[in-house]
Amino acid sequence: MLSQKTRYAIRAMQHLADHYGKGPVQLADIAEVQKIPPKFLTVILSELARSGLVASQRGKDGGYWLGVPPIDISYGDLIRIMRGSLALVPCASRYAHETCQNCVEEENCRTRALMLQVRDKTAHLLDSINLSDNVEADAYLLAAE
Repeated sequence: MLSQKTRYAIRAMQHLADHYGKGPVQLADIAEVQKIPPKFLTVILSELARSGLVASQRGKDGGYWLGVPPIDISYGDLIRIMRGSLALVPCASRYAHETCQNCVEEENCRTRALMLQVRDKTAHLLDSINLSDNVEADAYLLAAE
C-alpha cells in the first residue's frame, strides 16, 4: 500500500504539473484544492525540493513549481523518492534489499520469486507514465467497465 504521505505527494505533484509554466503556486492553494494538511504538505514539498523535482521561492509572490518538466517525472520515480522502493516485500527491493526474517533461503523462496515479478511489472508500468500524461479517473473507470 502507498502511504498517505506518498499519495499526498502524488496529488501535489499532479497539481504542480497542471500549473507547469504558469509561475509559482501557493502552498495554501495546493493544500486547499488537494485536501492536504498544510503542515504535512510543507514537509512533503521540502523533501521533493531536496530531490530536485520541486523548486520554490519565498515571499509574497513565491510558491512552488516543478523543478523539471512533467514529461521527465515518472510516477515510478516519484514513488521511489517518497517510499524508497516499489517492492511489496523487503527481499524483492532493488535498492533497499533486506533479507526477510523467519523465511526460507531467498533462492528457494517462491513468494520472493513472485514478488520480484510483481515489482518488475509494477516498475515497468509506473516508469512508463509521466506527470505530463493524461491520467483521468473518469476515463479509466469507463474503460474498466
